[in-house]
Amino acid sequence: MGPVNGNATEEVKVLLDYIHSLDGKILAGQHSYNENPSSFYNKAKEISGKAPAVWGTDFYWNGKDNPGERIVKEAIDKYHEGAIVTLMWHVGQPKHDPPFSWRESVQGEISKKEWDDMLTPGTELFQRWTQQVDQVAVHLKKLQEAKVPILWRPYHEMNGVWFWWGNKKGKDGFVKLWKQLYDRLVNHHRLNNLIWVWNANGPRDIPGDQAYDYKDFYPGHKYVDILATDVYHGDYEQKDYDQLVKLAKGKPIALGEVGQLPRPLVLEAQPKWSWFMVWSNWIETANSPERVKEVYGYDKTITKDEIQFTNER
Repeated sequence: MGPVNGNATEEVKVLLDYIHSLDGKILAGQHSYNENPSSFYNKAKEISGKAPAVWGTDFYWNGKDNPGERIVKEAIDKYHEGAIVTLMWHVGQPKHDPPFSWRESVQGEISKKEWDDMLTPGTELFQRWTQQVDQVAVHLKKLQEAKVPILWRPYHEMNGVWFWWGNKKGKDGFVKLWKQLYDRLVNHHRLNNLIWVWNANGPRDIPGDQAYDYKDFYPGHKYVDILATDVYHGDYEQKDYDQLVKLAKGKPIALGEVGQLPRPLVLEAQPKWSWFMVWSNWIETANSPERVKEVYGYDKTITKDEIQFTNER
């Protein structure tokens, strides 16, 4: 099953083919905040004795300066060192200018009119949205020029209630936003180095903190290469896994973010996960050194030195 972008780079094709071929094995991954983009990646190696196969960070602009250049440099370095790169985007609402406040902008409410305007060409909010996307495209293009394929997972946890892009059901909801982003990056900016990772959250019915069924937010197989979900508290529910496998229909699935690592017993019961990525300091705060070593030492876990695909780097 090839990439959804028919013009995808050779590097994307090779990486996606490799992920399809994992056959019950899982890539170990680690996220770091962009202000120090190697810190927790190095911490995971320090604890486990092995470097993670997947390195990740976030284009979230919450400081004085745009972190894009720093992210590009680190992504190129990590790729040349042999790691797989995944990037995400905690972006503020288009009506706000960066840097973005977490509570007010990333997690703030967006009105129905603002949402509809953002998805309507010709409006001021649509123009501001395109400017946001164009800013991040500048950095993604530099990675394309460097021949770095990206596991790209924007607007994640969209089935939850906590981000401005979250809990928007229906054809004019999140699905429309995803397709609009895909069109802007692929067809307008000609970004062909992206593997499109649709990354939801594990469903839950906690009052005020709900995450709803995956299927209500899925844009369809024409716009998604890999389906992922986030699980933070060890609640690797078999029914949720089965639901994602069913929705994927043969496409790879992954654990885009985790807090507590999935134990080998979970991975035996849920063998289709392609990778996990521990969120930043949770490698220390939510996992004992023994658990980290247990999961990294599991015979089906792949670390950086065990990656088996070739791309000239």
